[in-house]
Amino acid sequence: MAAPSQPHQATYDAIVIGAGIQGSFAAYHLAQRHRDTLLLEQFLLPHSRGSSHGQSRIIRSAYPRAPYTCMMPDSFRLWKRLEAEAAPSLYRWTGLVVLGPVGNPELEGCRRSLGANQVLDATVLAQHFPGLRLHAGEVAVWDGTGGVLFADRALRAVQDVFCRHGGTLRDGEKVLRIEPGAVLTVTTTAGVYRAPRLIITAGAWTGALVAQLGLCLPLKTLRINVCYWREKELGRPSPSRASPCFMALGLSRAPHGIYGLPALEYPGLVKVCYHHGSLADPEERDQTSLGAPRPDIALLSSFISNYLPGLDPWPAVVETCLYTNTPDEDFILDRHPKFSNIAPSTPDHPLLPAGHGFKLAPVVGKLLCELSLGEEPSHSMAPFAITRFPSVLQAAL
Repeated sequence: MAAPSQPHQATYDAIVIGAGIQGSFAAYHLAQRHRDTLLLEQFLLPHSRGSSHGQSRIIRSAYPRAPYTCMMPDSFRLWKRLEAEAAPSLYRWTGLVVLGPVGNPELEGCRRSLGANQVLDATVLAQHFPGLRLHAGEVAVWDGTGGVLFADRALRAVQDVFCRHGGTLRDGEKVLRIEPGAVLTVTTTAGVYRAPRLIITAGAWTGALVAQLGLCLPLKTLRINVCYWREKELGRPSPSRASPCFMALGLSRAPHGIYGLPALEYPGLVKVCYHHGSLADPEERDQTSLGAPRPDIALLSSFISNYLPGLDPWPAVVETCLYTNTPDEDFILDRHPKFSNIAPSTPDHPLLPAGHGFKLAPVVGKLLCELSLGEEPSHSMAPFAITRFPSVLQAAL
């Protein structure tokens, strides 16, 4: 009989828990700075249990909030650097239109973030993109930098480059225990690892991990339906531009938070989703109640009838994704209030139009790397401080 395998034991310069897009970029930046880094993932890769799977995500410059507007040029630059290192194309330009009522504050914020008057009325929009329809009192803002990130390909690329720079990626290892100290100890189902710094980017599992470190973060995990809708006329000649990505802000005939991407994943199927969902336990992600009402799909069907009449008003494919949100819809990027060598990060998908966790991952990973190394952050961290939430520290501390 073979002897039982011994648990792995090793010491690193840094450990990152969670190999989604943000954790993988944090590990990538640490390896770029010649830190011996361990990246841990509880599931076997690739997997669809978290928030970073899937073939496509929107990338854009248009933002209603200044902190993210300031981050996006850096994010575009870092995506281009990864693309150069990894060789495969990670981005396709499509442009993006932001739909909203005239004078909508968020729409105006997006327009200002682009630094130019890029407003399209219903007539101009129909000339360029006949698949999109506006109604009275509604306009669109054009973001010429917008496009599609190939998500699965990007996640593999950043992990591959991380490993090429000497990083260690261990999947299929669930973290059981974290013991803080000047040198932390992380115990998994397969090993015991030590390092002077730790970054936690575990998405929907972050709350449970940081609870053992005395943190009670106000996180909410949602299960989102990712829907694909069939084009009524396949192969129809394109207008002056190919179909763009879009997002909707406060339209009169649609709820806030609907977004869409052109038919790039499945032939003839356009991705249109509602950025809200039902509360979910991440351990029961794939469990659904048979026959349960899906009000989000009814909302999307109504939106498509009103704004995308070229699509069938019932989804052809429905997949799921987990979003982890904070109450104020901003990231948490900070050091632990008591253990400064621990940097928890969340969420993957703040509840903003079309979500921005993926597109900003290169910058988020860089900021987490800088925090863990004690460097001056390259962007203002004030909007993302953990202490903005009252009673974050449990009484046990």
